[in-house]
Amino acid sequence: MRILIARCTVDYTGRLSAHLPSAIRLILTKADGSVAVHADDRAYKPLNWMSPPCHLAIDTNEAGLGTWSVTNKGGEELRITIEEVLHEHHHELGVDPGLIKDGVEAHLQELLALHVHTFGPGFALVRREFPTPIGPVDLLCKDATGKTVAVEIKRRGDIDGVEQLTRYVDLLNRDSTLAPVRGIFAAQEIKPQARVLATDRGIECVVVDYDVLRGTDDPTARLF
Repeated sequence: MRILIARCTVDYTGRLSAHLPSAIRLILTKADGSVAVHADDRAYKPLNWMSPPCHLAIDTNEAGLGTWSVTNKGGEELRITIEEVLHEHHHELGVDPGLIKDGVEAHLQELLALHVHTFGPGFALVRREFPTPIGPVDLLCKDATGKTVAVEIKRRGDIDGVEQLTRYVDLLNRDSTLAPVRGIFAAQEIKPQARVLATDRGIECVVVDYDVLRGTDDPTARLF
């Protein structure tokens, strides 16, 4: 990971245009190729970012001043103009063990692995926790047509989960033995913003009922 605190301007060109005027900001680059520009607010959310796969080209002088140009396969560009470097640090974090799921989420994954037909007729499980360089995919499946499907499972589906699945799908599609790969975002509850983002990225959303999957739900006892 590279951490840079610098005075900079930021320009994005792509599906729309955006400009951040000169200010002191935090710039993060990660081993997965992503670049994010943060202000000292907004919690975890960056002001602007570029998700992998993308290419970073740096044209700076000895003092670190100049431009960073980040482009993705869609032709979008994030151009960061460094005016003053206040702090810079490089650190190798190594391979992260990944998120340890809570009991319900882990059990939900087990149940869906046993009942992959939840996602559609003809689905077959390839593997649980399918390994990738950026973390394991919850379920890797084949649909009725034999195409690969990556499934990300959450108790509550939000935008972060969609972003995580997007990275997995992009990475898996680079493997010719798996491509084309599509994604399914499965959760007990999916937030509206996450559903909109998933739909925009061609990811299918599936709401699953934990009680039905584990066989404790009695449909005759429902009021509606």
